[in-house]
Amino acid sequence: MDTEISDQKESPLELDLNEITRKILFLDKWRGIFRYYRLGTNNTNSQNHDGNHTRAEETEDESGMLRPTGRGQLPCSSFCSIPKLSTISSELNGFPISPAMATMLQRSLFGNTVDVLGRDWRKAHFKFHRPFSDLAFALQVEKGGAQSIQMAVQGSIIKHLLFSREREDCTLHSLCNLSQREQEQALAAVLADILWTAGAAQKAIICFVTGDIHSTPIPVYSSNNFIERLQLFEFSEKEATEKFIYDHLQCFKGERSHGVILFLYSLVFSRTFERLQKDLDVTTTHLLQSRAGSILCRQAVINMILTGRASPNVFNGFEKGRSEETLHGVLTRSDVGYLQWGKDTSEGDRLLQVGSMLKTPTFPIWLCNISGNYSILFCINRQLLSDWKMERVFDLHFYSGQPSLKKPVRLTIDTHSHHWEGEHHEEKHASGRRFSPLEMAIRTKWREATIDWNGTIPFF
Repeated sequence: MDTEISDQKESPLELDLNEITRKILFLDKWRGIFRYYRLGTNNTNSQNHDGNHTRAEETEDESGMLRPTGRGQLPCSSFCSIPKLSTISSELNGFPISPAMATMLQRSLFGNTVDVLGRDWRKAHFKFHRPFSDLAFALQVEKGGAQSIQMAVQGSIIKHLLFSREREDCTLHSLCNLSQREQEQALAAVLADILWTAGAAQKAIICFVTGDIHSTPIPVYSSNNFIERLQLFEFSEKEATEKFIYDHLQCFKGERSHGVILFLYSLVFSRTFERLQKDLDVTTTHLLQSRAGSILCRQAVINMILTGRASPNVFNGFEKGRSEETLHGVLTRSDVGYLQWGKDTSEGDRLLQVGSMLKTPTFPIWLCNISGNYSILFCINRQLLSDWKMERVFDLHFYSGQPSLKKPVRLTIDTHSHHWEGEHHEEKHASGRRFSPLEMAIRTKWREATIDWNGTIPFF
């Protein structure tokens, strides 16, 4: 036996004894976990209507959130969903999440320590369409709560590809003529920029899942034990942040990587809990909410991606609420803008109206929230918002992420005033019945605009 061990140590191709021991302990721990839930050969999992498995000790409510039925009796080493392990090693000078940080993360997201994100969130990651195609610049997006984050990131990807790279051909063709490497470089640069901005241009923190189970357990009252494997990596330089993300991009773009969740965690840690508390106000105490059967991002998450600050509202600066409380709005002009429209939105409610900081961004790109569905409008002419003559007649391109959309839709916007259409135009505008929701969203920015769909059937 000693001879065999000695021979193994001499071979560089074999794992050393400590590594073998660590892997055995790792497997033993998981064997205990699966035995606890009678998994493995017994196969006592219940199966829901769409083929997804839910443990007997867990139920999934209508919002897609897994909730423990035993009031916090889940052991801390259990997972509601096991992500596909990446190549991240604990030797990369990261540090494991502590119980205190895990608790603060949960409370910042949900306002409690028991809720976790459901199937739609766990499936979401950052995956581009096929290179050298009409949608080579675009992320594949499915319905669900993670859609808002993916589309907000999409806006920054378009900004990077059109206006941040050192190239002269800022055309729609240049967005489509992308290789896989260019796609990956753009994604790494954008994610790094968003995290760096959220960290006040001082630091960024990246969260990944490692193959190691950390020695310090997460409190037993938390059902989100996915967090137990989080390893945090802190960077004090933006370039180093981007390189690290690019080197480990699979952790954000791979199938079953939980890429959007990891990005959200990284965003919160980069912003820091202290800054978050200063950003938020009495109307928003945590970042996620349950609505219409889904877990959705509050406006603070969207604004944190767009501006770096988790402002809970869309108006400029500060406003007084109905009870004279101070409400926090957007303090800086964003690079990527924001438009919103909904059938129930009241134009007379000043607190719901998007301010100029978001409505008139640095670059002619807008994240659109149309009745809770997110999409992107963009113009390839960078001068659109800096030269009033450019805003008379111009093209916008629309991307919704819907599978039926095979290429961006080109819309021609005409902001000329046609006096002979005045009464008829106002009548249609007032009713809101003759225009598509997208047209209504566009008119929150260019109120009297006429919109030509150039042969495409308007979306209703």
